[in-house]
Amino acid sequence: MNYVQLETRISVAISAADPAAFDDLALELYHFQRSFNLPYDQYCRSLGAADSATTWREIPAVPQAAFKHAPLRAFPPTAEAAAFHTSGTTGEGYGVHHFYSLRLYNEAILKGWDLAGLPSLPQVVLIPAPASAPHSSLSHMMGALKARAPGGEQHWCVTSDGALDIGRLTQLLRTPARPVLLLGTALAFLHLFDAMTGDHFDLPPGSVAFETGGYKGSGRTLTKETLYGMFRSRLGLQLHDVVNEYGMTELSSQFYTRGLGAPHISPPWVRAVVIDPATHREVPDGATGILRIYDLANLGSVLAIQTRDLAVRRGDNFELLGRDPSALPRGCSRSADEMLSASS
Repeated sequence: MNYVQLETRISVAISAADPAAFDDLALELYHFQRSFNLPYDQYCRSLGAADSATTWREIPAVPQAAFKHAPLRAFPPTAEAAAFHTSGTTGEGYGVHHFYSLRLYNEAILKGWDLAGLPSLPQVVLIPAPASAPHSSLSHMMGALKARAPGGEQHWCVTSDGALDIGRLTQLLRTPARPVLLLGTALAFLHLFDAMTGDHFDLPPGSVAFETGGYKGSGRTLTKETLYGMFRSRLGLQLHDVVNEYGMTELSSQFYTRGLGAPHISPPWVRAVVIDPATHREVPDGATGILRIYDLANLGSVLAIQTRDLAVRRGDNFELLGRDPSALPRGCSRSADEMLSASS
């Protein structure tokens, strides 16, 4: 089966949100990537993995860092449509996620948003625009989400040189006649709250904040409870009004949760497994381990990725704890944060 045929079948599975389609498609995708992604095939051979698998759980997951060391693409370099970069300004190098097509990527963004029950509201964006950050997957995601804003109403509040436009932002927050959706990294929101210096806005009921990422590499530390308390005290938002997104440059799909203490939910075309780092077996429900993700929308790269994130297994979903303390800071949200930090 060729790329276009697989893309069409995965697209149908995403559109139908059919979890039953995952098993067969994952095995076909594994066979395709072993055939056309030479670095991945070599990695699998080094592990002694069989050319074919009988279950998706047998598919080898590449370490997240592999995206920094090899071009993990299942298509010719000349056919590349886009490439998104992880952060790399602290000396550890950056990873690259190569795309033959952004069709599945965009479909996963929009269908995942709908399945999570996230709102269709005018958008205020605290992330660099795609034109300013063409290699940022998070900026691209924000651009794609314009399709979920009524009339495409999207207000970008980061200047072309990466600075948070506090004047424009506070004006937008002071005058909304209807609910709004704020989208930003956790660090961008912290910059906003710092700039407010005790100011307070009561956003209209139904307003929602979308936050992603942490503070690694910024020199700041803040608990999620403290940050969410600021959403309440500075913007008048309740805990359930704050949505956290978990994603990464190396994936094509996202996971969402609301408030505090609730698990991140996997979309039907993705499997998230919490494994014991010593045995590489799935931990029991309620136990802690390392997050491993299988994403069908990663057709042109690698289906299975071993992250460096700690999580608690919650059935088929997970409660995120944070980065493995030994892991280097990286990520799509960090790339956006560095633009903001550099201009502060």
